[in-house]
Amino acid sequence: MDPIPVGARPSARARLRLFAALRESFKAGYHAADFRADLLAGAVVGVVALPLSMALAIASGVAPQHGLYTAIVAGGLIALLGGSRVQVSGPTAAFVVILAPISAQFGVGGLLVATMLAGLILIAMGLARAGKLIQFIPYPVTIGFTAGIAVVIATLQLKDLFGLDMGPMPDHYVERMAAIISALPSWHHSDTLLGLGTLGLLLVWPRISSRVPAPLLALTVATLAAWLLKRSLPGFDVATIADRFHYIAADGSLKQGIPQLPPLFALPWSWPGANGEHFSMSWSVIRSLLPSAFAIAMLGGIESLLSAVVADGMTGTQHDSDAELVAQGVGNFVAPFYGGIAATGAIARTATNVRSGARSPIASIVHALVVLAAVLALAPLLGQLPMAALAALLLVVAWNMSEAKHFFLSIKTSPGSDTLVLLTCFSLTVVFDMVISVSVGVVLASLLFMRRMADLSEVKKLEEHHPGLDRELPPEVVYYEIAGPLFFGAAHRATSALHIVHDRARVVVLDLRSVPAMDATGVVNLRSAIARLHKDKLFVVIAGAQPGCDELLRRSGVVNETGRLLLQRDLSRALDAACAHVAPPAA
Repeated sequence: MDPIPVGARPSARARLRLFAALRESFKAGYHAADFRADLLAGAVVGVVALPLSMALAIASGVAPQHGLYTAIVAGGLIALLGGSRVQVSGPTAAFVVILAPISAQFGVGGLLVATMLAGLILIAMGLARAGKLIQFIPYPVTIGFTAGIAVVIATLQLKDLFGLDMGPMPDHYVERMAAIISALPSWHHSDTLLGLGTLGLLLVWPRISSRVPAPLLALTVATLAAWLLKRSLPGFDVATIADRFHYIAADGSLKQGIPQLPPLFALPWSWPGANGEHFSMSWSVIRSLLPSAFAIAMLGGIESLLSAVVADGMTGTQHDSDAELVAQGVGNFVAPFYGGIAATGAIARTATNVRSGARSPIASIVHALVVLAAVLALAPLLGQLPMAALAALLLVVAWNMSEAKHFFLSIKTSPGSDTLVLLTCFSLTVVFDMVISVSVGVVLASLLFMRRMADLSEVKKLEEHHPGLDRELPPEVVYYEIAGPLFFGAAHRATSALHIVHDRARVVVLDLRSVPAMDATGVVNLRSAIARLHKDKLFVVIAGAQPGCDELLRRSGVVNETGRLLLQRDLSRALDAACAHVAPPAA
């Protein structure tokens, strides 16, 4: 079976299928060469995902192992169940601005519960066939909040990049920047030197070679450099993962770094709350977490489907959006039971997967197994990664995520309304949060769209003889042509133009042939206009209504009334009836 071509539309009655991408891969013919390609691609992506998963967990306010567990559990499960052949899922930078405030207020336990709730919401979205609806989020909204998130992520990295001595970051951007500026005198030259060196290597190496992933090389060099310089230069010291994070071993002792254990089952609400205190699960806490869970679900749905679209463009296949949403939901619901945080499709890792030769979801499953093997074999070494180097990695991630070139090009070339939406979403994301940004952005974009559509809707009063008519109308017949959609943004403006300009009129013909769609508000406004015409004792003929509009009118009570109202699909017959109504009675 050949891959589904891009642009193919699945049947509306098609059943939701889990394991959709895996099934399609096997039906297309899966051979030993494909398996070898998936093994290699999965290994490469696993190496790339390893430091990113830790860095993103730290940026989200939790220990690095939670990011690793996310890549292992959610990454493998979503690939197994999902609808995109080569998509790689795991923790992503976009989630940082949502997850960090949750972990600060509710601790690890609250973050895991919020992720679990988000998983249920994603499952419901997939079962409700909401996959296609996410594509209606305007591009200016997406690029605006994405660039805003990138700015927030970059700002959060300054603390570790320069080794600043400061307490917890404030929740809001302005206060956060003020705190960073106040702490600048406390910068540590060792962290700064290592962080900037790592940043330079991350930027330069991809131009030299693509065979070795830049994060692997840069973080390895940074870790070795920190180890050597610490032993050869007095006073040189940098903060590492092991210095910053601890865990409780099986014997109850407190150890540094990352536990050398696989993800283990534990109830999400059994993890500690804010400041290490006991997390108390209650309905009030769930109600407090629901808005954040909804934000996680919406962002996860948007990013995973955008990533799947990117993968489709690179491979020439078509993903199953609803199956992907359900798989993302299952992954986000299950992962918290193993210490995992929110996961979604990662565009950069997906692109790396495709460029490395991935053929099927097996590659993404292999990536999860590679991360698991690294945790079991290399946990002590991973604990020696410098925090400044991870901050440099996230700065590069933020820069790539911002798509600065497209951001400024959109501002330069887009219509003024789109630019307004983009800058509004960007500003609100930075100053407040993504939930407010997307909510305001979508509403603003919708209002501007409705205004443009309203400008397209018009009512024209035509003279007695019109080139589009096959006859000359008597002076007692007034002919109106209504064009454009009659929906709540345009109906009143259009129908308010229905008025009579002379006293001889006895019949009004409303030509609806150019009305492609109508909603309830359009019907109400049209009925109000008809009522005004009836009040003036005028016979109204509605002509040429398209099937959908005609059915809506009849269901709303706009039906034939002898001597008052006539609905006629055929314009010629409608004009015959209008002329007959004003014709003098036969002698």
